[in-house]
Amino acid sequence: MAATPRKALADVRQIAARRTAPIVLELDLTVDPLEGVPSDPVTLALAHRRTTLRDLVEALRYATEDPRVSVVVAHIGAAGTPLARIQEIRAAIGDFRAAGGTAIAYADTFGEFGGGTGPYYLACAFDEIWLAPSGDCGLTGLGMETPFLRGALDRLGVAVEIGQRYEYKNAVNTLVERDFTPAHLEAVSRIIESSSEQVVAGIAQGRRMPADRVRRLIDLGPLAGSVALDVGLVDRLGYRDEVYAAARARVRRSSVGEGSSDTGGSPAGNGSPAGSGSSVVGGSPVVGGSSVAGPADADLAPTADTDLTAAAGPSGGAAATKAGDAGAEPVLMYATAYRRLAERREKSPVRRVATLTARGPGAFFLRETSPAPQQRSADGVTGSTSGRAGAPDDGATADAQGVPLAPSVTAPHRDPRRSVVALIHGTGQVILGPGNPGPFGSPVLAAEAAAAAFRAAARDEDVAAAVFRVNSPGGSYVASDLVRREAERFRASGRPLVVSMGDVAASGGYFVSLAADLIVANPGTLTGSIGVFAGKQVVRELLDKVGVGFGAVAEGEHALMMSPRRPFTVGEREKLEEFLDRVYADFVDKVAAARRLTRDQVHELARGRVWTGADAHAYGLVDELGGLTDALRLAWTRAGLPEGETPRVRLAPRPSVLERVRTPKSSEDRGAAATARPGLLGALLGGSGAFGGAGGLLGAALSGGSGALAAGGLLGVAGLGGSGAFGGAGASGGAGGLGGFAAGWGPWAPLAARLGLPVGGPLMMPPIGRIG
Repeated sequence: MAATPRKALADVRQIAARRTAPIVLELDLTVDPLEGVPSDPVTLALAHRRTTLRDLVEALRYATEDPRVSVVVAHIGAAGTPLARIQEIRAAIGDFRAAGGTAIAYADTFGEFGGGTGPYYLACAFDEIWLAPSGDCGLTGLGMETPFLRGALDRLGVAVEIGQRYEYKNAVNTLVERDFTPAHLEAVSRIIESSSEQVVAGIAQGRRMPADRVRRLIDLGPLAGSVALDVGLVDRLGYRDEVYAAARARVRRSSVGEGSSDTGGSPAGNGSPAGSGSSVVGGSPVVGGSSVAGPADADLAPTADTDLTAAAGPSGGAAATKAGDAGAEPVLMYATAYRRLAERREKSPVRRVATLTARGPGAFFLRETSPAPQQRSADGVTGSTSGRAGAPDDGATADAQGVPLAPSVTAPHRDPRRSVVALIHGTGQVILGPGNPGPFGSPVLAAEAAAAAFRAAARDEDVAAAVFRVNSPGGSYVASDLVRREAERFRASGRPLVVSMGDVAASGGYFVSLAADLIVANPGTLTGSIGVFAGKQVVRELLDKVGVGFGAVAEGEHALMMSPRRPFTVGEREKLEEFLDRVYADFVDKVAAARRLTRDQVHELARGRVWTGADAHAYGLVDELGGLTDALRLAWTRAGLPEGETPRVRLAPRPSVLERVRTPKSSEDRGAAATARPGLLGALLGGSGAFGGAGGLLGAALSGGSGALAAGGLLGVAGLGGSGAFGGAGASGGAGGLGGFAAGWGPWAPLAARLGLPVGGPLMMPPIGRIG
């Protein structure tokens, strides 16, 4: 039956109404947001439902400028989110609230009998915290455990021969010690102390209670939801439907200009103001502490001086400044979908010429997008700190060590109206080569891919600056230096480079950051670890116990130096010590040049010690505290672009799907920067993906090829290694695999990582264990 004109007109009106309808922005924080977008198509397809950290941050940024979005609702539940990532989300929520929006957090439970400190710390950035009536407030503080396997290895007959620079480079302590050494204990104790200071301060600010009271409540946790309500840790007890009913009611009131700050009208609130100490559980009100059977402690008594309605910060009654169409029903929208919608609207032709003169339902993201002409100082970059970060001064022809920089890297002529900030991601262990994590592998910071990304950004005429987002615990020394060099060459083209540190940027992750104009880290970032270790495991006794024998043929005095069948000779140990001294000296010298410190000053901060971002900032190892958004703004303004304008960001090098999977034509090809190759599917067909070697899953391994069973069969060619799944030259590591030490965990590498065992190269951060 054909639609009538009246019905068609109604449909058109409905579509038009949805375009201007108020939006309730939803954040799904029940799982960790991804740090970046996967680079290979298979992984990208498998992870399309996962929200990235940038999705969240960008969606909230758009929401601050969108009058239709007055309320954000976040479902919080992920217990393993790193502290630095939580702080990035908290900062974005704070910006949204400062623009007049209201943020509501709800959780089914903050951990089940503990383990809820991280999620609760995140929730405290919101205006209101809701908790399911059956949920707990598992606010129990931060802690960590480190396994020590020396006794087990002794029983198995495995010896560890290793050297390190210096006492804080405790990545191998899990293998060679039975308990914390004094230096190891000092370092991890300070990390926990600094992290706890940040968490307590955030909770105290969000809930408007003294820090001492927060600490006492932590010591009394975990608490039942009803007790948490009475002591002011949560605002309401209610289920999801009650949370959304309250959010919709708030949007409706905002749309008609009331701007009330309570969530009255919801069943959970029973019409009472948030923070009044009342809630409804099962339909009966629970008021104050009178009906709660809990510990008899003064800290569990309600606090009359705590105004929880205003506790979370600046919104107050300002929500009325953000109002959508008063006659439309609010629309729910996830952050990823909203970001895509906002980007499409922002790129529409009408918005390229429109100027925002008034805010209202029809003025969505209208702003002048033609920036003022770019102003540059004599050294090429407005706002430069004269090479503060130790990379060459803009236009320099040599690096800090006098090595010439390629003259081919020059800043192209740039149209300011098209200027962008290139965003380059460096996530995972630092390794040599292009990287082949495949769809089921962990991401890697591959030197060849990262270098190609910097070269592509340098050739892009629209790129006015770059941000290098580093989220790496380190790895190969050589690979780290290659990445640092390409970053240095980009900066030598006269364009600013800012490093944004993610959850961790330590050891090799810090090494690759040294070429930047500025280093920006979150207070909870783990960084530093300026040191080195290398060595091997000796498994001869274990092999004797299980009846495995070896014959060996070698040409060259040190050909089998990394063999796990025997310990180092005196001469080989001297070689190892020389290597450690050389790498440590080079690392310290580069840090001293980059941070403008003396070598002695760097040595005092180095020796392998890991610092939080807050401590690293205090000691001069990083320049600013903040997240990726802050780094993008700094890069934008340092490039001489309008300070009040939102930075335009371009992922570098943006290879197409075809470029991601085909073989690059040259090292200058954009496809060379794609960090993953065919992966699992290619490996099954004989590629070089998830199941190792050039023979695929079975490949030529059965006939001694180089597939997952290693070249020469299960036990490989050299010791227990070969070039297959059991690592490089020897099961305990050696020069192959990930480089340096412990490349030979093979298929057990993920388990070793979860146990806190070292699985990377010589510039690997010591295992910290999960903090929580």
